[in-house]
Amino acid sequence: MIEVEGLSHTYRTPDGRAVSALDNISLTVAEREFVALLGPSGCGKSTLLYLLGGFLPIERGVIRFNSTPITGPGPDRGIVFQHFALFPWKTVRGNVLYGLEKMGLPRADREARAREFIEMVGLSAFADSYPSQLSGGMKQRAAIARTLAVDPGTLLMDEPFGALDAQTRTQMQTELLRIWRRSPKAVVFVTHDVQEAVYLAERIIVMSARPGRIKAIVDAKFDREDPQLVRTQAFRDRVDEVWALVHDNTAEAR
Repeated sequence: MIEVEGLSHTYRTPDGRAVSALDNISLTVAEREFVALLGPSGCGKSTLLYLLGGFLPIERGVIRFNSTPITGPGPDRGIVFQHFALFPWKTVRGNVLYGLEKMGLPRADREARAREFIEMVGLSAFADSYPSQLSGGMKQRAAIARTLAVDPGTLLMDEPFGALDAQTRTQMQTELLRIWRRSPKAVVFVTHDVQEAVYLAERIIVMSARPGRIKAIVDAKFDREDPQLVRTQAFRDRVDEVWALVHDNTAEAR
């Protein structure tokens, strides 16, 4: 369970000007629930995600994980950053093994788990390659494998599939849903892609232009095992509904 109550956040520009990024955000994310954050550029989606991860100080309001206020990053929250955040001196295998080593797993177990997730993201042939030898999409797949391998209770994902080609992006969406269904995780997923949000998330939180507020919460519960889901009228109608909300927000931000 994630609980956010009265959360506001202000940052300062290089010239010292105070800018309100989030204003009075309150929401809950239940265990195993998949929630997407949508809104115009600069509305505070990523700021909210980093506050959930404990990477920014909480100025006003409170965030609780399982009733405990967060005070910083923790192993219960795994985050996939937009810009990979891989260790450049480690291979793909080394990056995925890093968190497993910190967990103290036996060597055979962590090697097997690393192989499983490297294969899942399609990087088996590049397991011994360094980040500098990978494309942007391959780097992001390695970062996703590293985060998923340690099996955190909550996944925080900042546009994780934005750098992937269309086919790989679709495959990773399917894999993410499979992992989410088989293990007790809450997922908070930032994306700018309305169709991706409707396909993945049970609830979509549409945020207003800066300062970010919650403008609408849209339910999007579908049978995601239906291979024809994206072609159904109900799915298309929900995409249109969310798109209209996001479009209004984008116009407000101009």
